[in-house]
This record gives sequence, C-alpha cells and structure tokens, in this order.
Amino acid sequence: MKHIYILIALFLLADIANAQQSSDTDDLSPPKKMLPYSNPMTDGDDEVMEEIDRELGDLEKETMARISDVYRMHVLAIDAQIQNDLVQAESHINDAFAAIQSLLDDYPEIENNRRFSALYRSVMAEYREFYAISDPTNEVEGDIYAIQDELFAEKDEWIAEGFNLPDNLTFNRTDVPLVQNQHVNRHLMYYTLRRPEVMERWLERSEYYFPMMREIFEDEGAPLELIHLSMIESGLVPTAQSWASAVGMWQFIRATGAMYGLEVNWWVDERRDPVKSTRAAARHLNDLYDIWGDWHLALANYNISPRGLRRAIRAGGGVEDYWSAFDYLPRETRGYVPGFIAATTIAMNPEEFGFESDYGGEAYSYDVARVDGLVPLDLLAEAAGITTQELRRYNPELLRWATPPGDSYPLKLPEGTREEFMIAYQEIPQEDRAQEIAMHTVSSGESLGFIARRYGTSVRSLYESNENLSSTIHPGQRIVVPIAPGSMEQMSADRPSNQPGGTTASRSNQSNQQQQVEAPPNTTPITYAVKSGDTIGHIAEWFDVRAWQIRAWNNINNTIRVGQRLTVHVPSNRSDYYAQIDDLTFEQKQDLEQRQRQGENIFAIRFDGSSSSSGEATTYTVQSNETLGGIAQRHGVSVGAIQQANNLNGTRIYAGQELTIPAR
Repeated sequence: MKHIYILIALFLLADIANAQQSSDTDDLSPPKKMLPYSNPMTDGDDEVMEEIDRELGDLEKETMARISDVYRMHVLAIDAQIQNDLVQAESHINDAFAAIQSLLDDYPEIENNRRFSALYRSVMAEYREFYAISDPTNEVEGDIYAIQDELFAEKDEWIAEGFNLPDNLTFNRTDVPLVQNQHVNRHLMYYTLRRPEVMERWLERSEYYFPMMREIFEDEGAPLELIHLSMIESGLVPTAQSWASAVGMWQFIRATGAMYGLEVNWWVDERRDPVKSTRAAARHLNDLYDIWGDWHLALANYNISPRGLRRAIRAGGGVEDYWSAFDYLPRETRGYVPGFIAATTIAMNPEEFGFESDYGGEAYSYDVARVDGLVPLDLLAEAAGITTQELRRYNPELLRWATPPGDSYPLKLPEGTREEFMIAYQEIPQEDRAQEIAMHTVSSGESLGFIARRYGTSVRSLYESNENLSSTIHPGQRIVVPIAPGSMEQMSADRPSNQPGGTTASRSNQSNQQQQVEAPPNTTPITYAVKSGDTIGHIAEWFDVRAWQIRAWNNINNTIRVGQRLTVHVPSNRSDYYAQIDDLTFEQKQDLEQRQRQGENIFAIRFDGSSSSSGEATTYTVQSNETLGGIAQRHGVSVGAIQQANNLNGTRIYAGQELTIPAR
C-alpha cells in the first residue's frame, strides 16, 4: 500500500511540472490570435484579430514624416492665436498650406491617401476660420470630376456583354497607339451607351477649342491626337478645378504649370487661359515622351508622379510598358490611358458611334487690346459693349474685380470689336481706376484675416501699414490696405508669361544647362550636391524655396540622383548661411528645419564657430509691385528700420529704387 501512495505522489508531481512548463512556454510565446470579443459599436460578431507585422517602406516613411511636420505647423498656428499673435499664426497657417501643396507637387497620388485627406481637411478648416471664409463655396469646379468618380469606380453592372467596335472605322496615322482591349472597351461603352450626353457635350466644345489646339500642337511638334486628352482632363472647361488644386483645361498643378511658365498670383491664373495652358501642355507632353520613349507611359506620367509610375513598373516585372504595370497603378491612372484612347477613337469617328460630325459651332477667336493695370472689369465690359460675365469668359485667367497691377494687360475681346473698344476705353476717367493702396472701412463681424484675404495681402502687411494697429478692430475703423502685387513679367496674350519663346523643337536644341526660369532679383546661386536620402522636397525646405523652383532652375523633373549638383537661388544677404547646407548631415539639416518651424531665427547660426552679425548694411533694388513690408519681412528687419535707414516718411516705394537694408 505504501508503494501505491508513493507512485500516486510521483504522478502528481510530474503533472504539476508539466503544467508549469506549459505555463512558462505560454509566457514566452503568446498566441498569435487575440481573444474574440463583441464590439458594441458594430452589428454581428467581430472576426478574430491577428497580429500583423508590417514594416513601413521608405516612401511611406517620407510622406508620414512630412504629414507629421504639417500637423506641427497646424498646432503652432492654433497656439499663436491663443497667445493673440495673429502675425505668427498667419505665418504658420500659410506654411502649413504651402507644405501641403508641396506634398501634392512631389507626390500627386497622395491625394488618395487617407492620412493626407484628414490633414488637408484640418489645415483647410483652420485656414477658412482664420480668414473668415464662411461662404459655402464648392472648391471643385466642373462636371468632369463626377464623371471620373463614376467611370473610375470600376463597377461593372452596366457593362454590355460582347461589345464590338463599329465596322468601317477610319484613322489617320497616329503616333499614340490606339489599341483595343477590355479596358478601352469599358470606356467606349460608358461614352456611347451609359453617358452619351457627356461625349456629345465634349464634341460640341471641341468645335470651339480644337482648331486653336491643333495649331499649337502642330507648332510645338506634338502628336495632334493628344488634343483629345483635354476631354478627359477637364471636359474642355477652362475654369475646371479639382479639390487637389489642379486647374484649367489641362489640369496643371501649380508647380508643373510654373515649370512651363504659367503665371499664378492673386490676380491671375494662366492655367485657366485656353491658349497659354495648351502650349504648356504640348511642351509638357513632349518632355514626358523624351523621358519614357513611349506615349502610353508619357500619358500615365501626366497623371501620376514619376516615382509612382516607376514603382508600378517594378511591381509589374520591370518592363517599361503601361499595360504590364496596369494592375499596380492607382485606380485613376488605370482609367487614364484607356479613357484617352476611347475619347480619341470616338472623336475621330463620331458618326460611327452615333454622334454628329458637325454641331455647327464657331471656332475660338478674339481680339487683343492693351489696357492699364487696376482697371475695373465692369468698366472694361461697358466699353466693349458686353457683360462683365462675357468679358470673364474671354479672359478666364482673371480672378479679381480688375486687371492686375502693372504697366499693361492684354485684354481679350470679341473678334472685330477692338477699335470701338479703344475709343470707349479712352473715355474711362482716371479717378475711376483703382489705386495701389486702398482705405478699408471695417464692418461688423470682420477680422484682420478677412480684410487681408479680401485684398490679397497678409495680416503682417496690415500691421506694417498701420501704426498701433491692434488685433481687435471695430466697425467704422479705417485701415490702410496695400494691394497685392501682380506679375513680375510683362504678360502675354497667347504664351505663358514666364516661359522663354520658341517652340519645343527650337528649345530642345539649346544647352541642357540653360535655366528655364530666371534667377529672382537680389539672389545668389548656391550649388548643392544631392546626398543619399535627399528628395527635392527636402532640399526645397532646407533652402526655403519651393520644389517647383528647384525643378525649373535645373531643368529636371522629380527624379534626382546621388551626386547630382543642383543650383538654388537664395537671398544674397543670407548666402553665407545657405552655403553651409551642402556640408551638413541629413540630421543636422532636419534639426535646423525643425528649429525654424518652432520660430527660431536660424540664419545667424554658423557651424564654423563664427557669427553672421557683421554689423554691415546691404543694398537692395526694389522690383516691380513690391511693398516695403514684404521687403522688410524678406530681410528679417522692421519697416521702421528701413524707413529710418533711408529717410523715408511713408511706405511708398518704386521699382528700381535702391534701399539700404540695415543689419539685423
């Protein structure tokens, strides 16, 4: 019996040891599946959650870091308003807004990113609140975006089985292959069976714009069939605007438009001009073909960033072929080339698809009259014998109530009316024309942000133009408001104002080293060698310029390589500071950027131990349409300091005037 008790005890001890070992093992290796639970916020049972180990890629890390930076600016803007520092708040708000635009410039496909969408809504909400934008205006303009949403949704319940192209289609020789496949057929069915009224509108508008487009594309040496791209880009609506701020008939974002000379300021947006934007589009498409050597890829790159397209090509096996990369492209880009092919096929054979070959429309034409800057549009319309709305249709690039400031503006008028207009124009009294400085009487409910936005200026400029101005204003108070500057260049009627003359063919024979955009005045060129991990967005932030400027100054796209030497134009009085950037580590440069965003004046920092405080004044030459406040801000000094150094009693200055800028 005693032996039996011993055996039982040994058995129990072994069982306890096994249990302990099992428990230890569980502590070391937790189960991959988490316990199921019932979520009271959803109907039904939740599925078992599994742990997922996912490492962020370099691109995702980069975009997330930049989104994080914008959120920091956003918080700083709110903090500044709590401290009642409206100037600093405005600076942070505009920095955040510019950083968002820079993200879109560098990564156009990010507009579909959920994190970016949330950031965009937050920053825009604060922007609207600060500038008292309360009107329920829709930021998207044009019917093309609703069409794209439906067409790119890839829902196939309306697809007709067995769709075949009409017989007897005829095509002139095209440089862009007009292939037929299931993706193209889907768009053909949409335009002919599901939404034929859409294509009919486009064909009617094409009779108005296509003669002009053919002339420009032929002049630039671009394939004529590419004019049909404007159909799927904007529906041939010059004022079309996407939520991501792509504008015009050819849907240029601001950075790309600037590379091809399209002027955008508070007064005008040349992306909305049919003639200027068409010439820019022809040149851009030719440049994209030079990069890829394939028109389908060039068209895809018109819609997506080079980095996004190359990523899709690598995922598709590495062959530079649009259809091989098709499944790995964003949804919109997957529909882009098939949509172009379908629209082109129909427009070249309208009757075979059930449309009219001639809708009886007139071709786009106009006269041009040179008028002064700051002339109200209603007075110009009256002189032309047309409505203000009709005058705006002839000049869709005009954004405000008057022509932009400057020596003259090329006003477009109905063909055959120029002589009569000029007679009536000479009768407009000088006192009825606007001035470069306005006196604003405050109304109830207005804020400094509201007033600044109304006149296209800044809260900082209001403070600089009005002594003892408080953040609290009251009805009846009169405030001096400087008018927003216009273009630095003489505006053209039919070519991008900032673009060198000539055609694509003639420009391609020029040296690759020739810069497409002239250096800004009072700047010094700095050379920077690209390092591993650099992006154009990074370099732009380090040198306090815009990404599109770096691309334009160096004739490049978004792709840069290690060791490549870039030219960046920086303010001459800060060239010593910027000259250091090339020798700093990535961490040092990012640290400087972070310190600057937190409000620190970093321009006095020297990494060799010296100081920038030389105590010497500099000389600055005033450019057209500059204000004293803007010059003071650019040089980091006060308006009063410049006035004292130059014996100025007021704020009026003129182009060509030399100012002494005192040392900070």
